[in-house]
Amino acid sequence: MMAILLVAMLLVILIAAEIFTNALEHLGTRLHISEGVTGSLLAAVGTALPESMVPLIAVFAGTERVNVNEEIGVGVILGAPLMLSTLSLSLMAFSVLRQRGFKGQLTPELSGLTRDLDCFLLAYGIAAIALIVPHNPRYFLAIHVALVAALVLTYFIYMLLTIGKSAQLVEDGRGTHADSRLYSCYLGLPNYMVVILSQLVLGLGLVVLGAKGFVHAVEHVSRDLGISVLLMSLLIIPIATELPEKINSILWIRRRKDTLAFGNITGAMVFQGTILPSIGILLTPWTALRVEVLTGVLVTFAAALWLRLAIRRGYLQVWQFGINGALYLSYLIAILVR
Repeated sequence: MMAILLVAMLLVILIAAEIFTNALEHLGTRLHISEGVTGSLLAAVGTALPESMVPLIAVFAGTERVNVNEEIGVGVILGAPLMLSTLSLSLMAFSVLRQRGFKGQLTPELSGLTRDLDCFLLAYGIAAIALIVPHNPRYFLAIHVALVAALVLTYFIYMLLTIGKSAQLVEDGRGTHADSRLYSCYLGLPNYMVVILSQLVLGLGLVVLGAKGFVHAVEHVSRDLGISVLLMSLLIIPIATELPEKINSILWIRRRKDTLAFGNITGAMVFQGTILPSIGILLTPWTALRVEVLTGVLVTFAAALWLRLAIRRGYLQVWQFGINGALYLSYLIAILVR
């Protein structure tokens, strides 16, 4: 029964992602904004809703065991960037292996991608520092509040920088363009802003519904397999909740909309490296006492830093993302063996 539910929810997410990306392209075209804003802000935040909801639900409305709820919350918050920076990026790149070849070039707008990765590395570093702050009752709360303020400020500045570059990028030919007809128009509806927004909300609602159902099915399966709560929240749940980003980015990159594809993932990384850790720092003990947590943080850093260094060559190739996939596989093997 759970296997059928898994497949059904996956189909819902696939359909929802197609509806959502189609509406988002038309929205970006109508607003005359860059692909960077469309991908890194609008798409990234929209598709980050499922994984953003999981830690909040776990902490406020989870099981009666508070420590279990907190483990789920911390695991999902840290597991989401891990999944995006390793598995999601590698799947996206290798989805065009047949089209572009092993050494085929990927052509996102590099200044925006660099900004995404720089902001993520800074924010994730702040969140990592919060993991090792000594639990001194006198200073603990003040330090955590200061770190949360730094994370929120980082995302605010990131938004301003991304939006501020939009006009110039549009002039340079990096504006958002819808290549296909708005799906709602096939129903006889006009291509008005209200119709675009309605389709966007519909797609987003189906994404959240599909992700919630998928997570529910995955939780049952992992419980039947005897997987620990923390391991489930670090590995299993993020795979489910990151499906919208993976699918959206694969759809875009296969249509040669590389900036949208990358921005959807790296923009989500920035959001999940700033806003979600802020929630974790304020609502959970936020400690790095478990090897799984520390190892996951280090692997995430390594994956994001590898991509940031690869950009310095001025171009990206498909094979480079095999490193990101290998980092995820190494982490998975290490944790399962342990």
